[in-house]
Amino acid sequence: MTELNKIALKIISQGKGILAADESNGTMTKRLEAINVKSTPENRLSFREILFSSEGIRNYIGGVILYDETINQISSTGKSIPDLISNSGAVPGIKVDTGAKKLANSPDEKITEGLDGLRDRLKKYYDLGARFTKWRGVYSISEKYPTKLAINSNAHALARYSALVQESGMVPIVEPEVLMDGNHSAEVCLNKTSEVIKACFDELILHKVDLSGIILKPNMILPGSLSENKISSEEVSIKTLECLKNSVPNEVPGIAFLSGGQSEIEATENLNSINKNNNTNFIMTYSYGRALQQSALKVWSKDIKNIESTQTTFNHRAKMCTLAAQGKWSNELENK
Repeated sequence: MTELNKIALKIISQGKGILAADESNGTMTKRLEAINVKSTPENRLSFREILFSSEGIRNYIGGVILYDETINQISSTGKSIPDLISNSGAVPGIKVDTGAKKLANSPDEKITEGLDGLRDRLKKYYDLGARFTKWRGVYSISEKYPTKLAINSNAHALARYSALVQESGMVPIVEPEVLMDGNHSAEVCLNKTSEVIKACFDELILHKVDLSGIILKPNMILPGSLSENKISSEEVSIKTLECLKNSVPNEVPGIAFLSGGQSEIEATENLNSINKNNNTNFIMTYSYGRALQQSALKVWSKDIKNIESTQTTFNHRAKMCTLAAQGKWSNELENK
């Protein structure tokens, strides 16, 4: 077992999942303004620190993805944020891409940037305490998209990023997100997502990336958000497992799904169905942002000094997601 494989397994074993707290300042500002809280570095840190010092982190979360601002901040106890997370038993991680920009010669599609200067930034993040990283490629679905250009360009970027991350002693999360936007069917999502993931692994192998030392962060197989053909949680799990069995090499230790616009309950129920039907060797867990934080954020917005209620809400959500990662979740437990 390599050191990278050990880190990957520490993050995703025993039902533990990943808290994606790596919203950019722009995204976090939108979330805070929506609940009438001023977006200052202090308020952004205050909410995140409440989550990072919760029982939920200790009991259910194996890794926390941070944003550049947050990894450099000091908590109210005087500890650095990576130390606060490490002391809870979770692994600190960092988002290292610089965002999705228009893809040249296909301007309706996106290419993720951030490779320039990445090697030096990775060294800095390692020294700050990060042991895993995240890079997100995004793909739209329509009759024309994703094009081969978008699929291959993003796969290449994800592979180059992964190789640099492993060189620096950290585990790369490989996140090719096929977006839910649109009116496509789940079948179309299955076909396009399979194509995207296969292209990613072709490039990862070409770049000699150690597949036992990565975590894949894909979308679940769902119909588009505007589609009238909704499918059951059982069908989501069957299609998602079919996609991953046919696209992901066996060396990969685990898969941490993104929630991608699903509600908290949908993301939990679908993950639970996937684990009940999981007949692969892959660990199947979660790497959720909004689907872990949304309810806690609402509670916090009513009184930003009310740490206890905010943590209680977050702890419940994290517990439900971890039960789902073990195939043990139910509606009855949700409402206890």
